Amino acid sequence: MSDPSVRYQQARPAVPVLHEQRLDEVLGAAPERGQWRYRPRRVGMVWRSKVFRAGAVIVALVLCGLVILALVREQTGPEGFLVGLGLAVLPVPLLMAAFRWLDRVEPGPWRNLIFSFAWGACAAALVAIIANSFATRWIATATADPAGADTLGATVIAPVVEESAKAAAVLLIFLFRRREFGGVVDGIVVAGFTATGFAFTENILYLGNAFGEDQQLGSSGFASVTAGTFFVRIVMSPFAHPLFTVLTGLGFGFAAVSARRHRGRRIALPVLGLLLAMGLHALWNGSSAFGPYGFYAVYGIVMVPAFGLVTWLAIWSRQRELRTLAAELPAYAAAGWLTPAEPTALSSMRARGMARDLARHWQQDRTRGRAAARAVAEYESFATSLAGLRRRARHGAVGPDFGARERELLHHLWQRRDIAAPALTHAARLTSHRPPAHHYRHRPPPYGNGHGYGYGYGGPAPQQPYSGPPHSHRRPPQ
Repeated sequence: MSDPSVRYQQARPAVPVLHEQRLDEVLGAAPERGQWRYRPRRVGMVWRSKVFRAGAVIVALVLCGLVILALVREQTGPEGFLVGLGLAVLPVPLLMAAFRWLDRVEPGPWRNLIFSFAWGACAAALVAIIANSFATRWIATATADPAGADTLGATVIAPVVEESAKAAAVLLIFLFRRREFGGVVDGIVVAGFTATGFAFTENILYLGNAFGEDQQLGSSGFASVTAGTFFVRIVMSPFAHPLFTVLTGLGFGFAAVSARRHRGRRIALPVLGLLLAMGLHALWNGSSAFGPYGFYAVYGIVMVPAFGLVTWLAIWSRQRELRTLAAELPAYAAAGWLTPAEPTALSSMRARGMARDLARHWQQDRTRGRAAARAVAEYESFATSLAGLRRRARHGAVGPDFGARERELLHHLWQRRDIAAPALTHAARLTSHRPPAHHYRHRPPPYGNGHGYGYGYGGPAPQQPYSGPPHSHRRPPQ
């Protein structure tokens, strides 16, 4: 009778769980918690320094921010700028929270999201203002038709310039943070944060100019230009710019999960997403050309269904990440790296949240509780990355460094296993019986009476809480 883990390897020989090797070789030189990457230290030219490159990016974005601030303030005036800033900031937290919620399964690092937002608000907005103004003036001079130049600039020039400028942020993260850009959800989130930053700056400009116009006309209240602009841009269509750029993010996301041998597809998909973003943006900007009700027609017939379709695709992609955990992690449980219940717990958002709460409540003080919850969250994130890596490897979407990246993630899981595994195992047991949300908080921990070493272990600290991964892929003896 053959071993089940051996049969699993025979079914999928192209993607090994872990090359057979000694345990001390696998777990040797495990890094500290803050050191999340195994990379050789580079020496030589100054621009190879990570600190230098990060500093250069920050300085460039700050300079763009200062220039865009001066330009917007010059166009709107001090009072208009303050009014526009106060009104434009209202949808930003809601949009950021929505995209961050979508990214909860495998949260991306905040530095990427902050860079994306800053790029959209500063660099992309600056490029758009300068390029759009220059192109519109050039067309007006060449055609002697200022009104036609404004229409052409809004429907043709602006979509091309703005979507290209926003897509640059997605491209940069795709190229230089490739290990943190693993699929469709990452593309949606990065594109969404970039577009949210761009819309924030653009809304300051539009709302500030509307306030200045009201000051000149002496209008106020619901009949004012400011109120109308606020209703259209903040109430009715805060998702407009994110929706356009998310199409570009989808293209990069599908390219990230495509096989490396399909080079043409990996190039064509981002280009197709960018073209769709430009086309939808042009249709939105040119809706007024379809008559007095053109805006409402495009809004109801095109924008709302497109928003619903993209939202459904984003949620489906999020659920697909959870299904990937359930499908890929049992191989590591069979090899001894995870407990049998962990794949089930890790594929459930309810169980994952419960595990973090369990780890927090099993501690005797808040400081240790927060540290325990953070360790479980990190464990969940690394396990999600491991499942995604294995899935991409089966589809030929990883490079020759698959083995090194797999061992790296297993290192991080092993460091946090004695903290996270009991909480996840207990959460899987509780969620399988569907108890009330507060029921688990007053139950005893799964191991011991909770008064011993850490997370429910009774008595002295165990030297090895689990049998550990075996020297081969075979299941440990029961």
